[in-house]
Amino acid sequence: MSSSNSSEAPNPNPEKKRRYLSAEKKFQIYLEALDGKPVGELLRREGLFSTDLARIRQQVKEGALQRLSAKPGRPQSHVSGEVHESLKLELQNKERALADLAVELAILRKKTNGGSWDR
Repeated sequence: MSSSNSSEAPNPNPEKKRRYLSAEKKFQIYLEALDGKPVGELLRREGLFSTDLARIRQQVKEGALQRLSAKPGRPQSHVSGEVHESLKLELQNKERALADLAVELAILRKKTNGGSWDR
């Protein structure tokens, strides 16, 4: 007993787990929908609903607009206010320690009679 039907129709089982599509697969489906072929055939083959295709189209549009509106150059990295404050405090502490070491160095130079390191 051989099956002559090579296309596999999705099983309309309500208990079926939701399928997650990769971004690449979604884009492939989007491009196939643009080809002018019957959309219903594509949806049946992929086991999708028309709302799924509408969502994919919206995601492609949003992604394209976001990417096209980006300014050229290196993307700006954003840090939270909390991280910014902690880094600012760390910098102040290090600057204070550096100033203390500079004072110690000046005192040591005075004690060595003018501070010549050539001795």
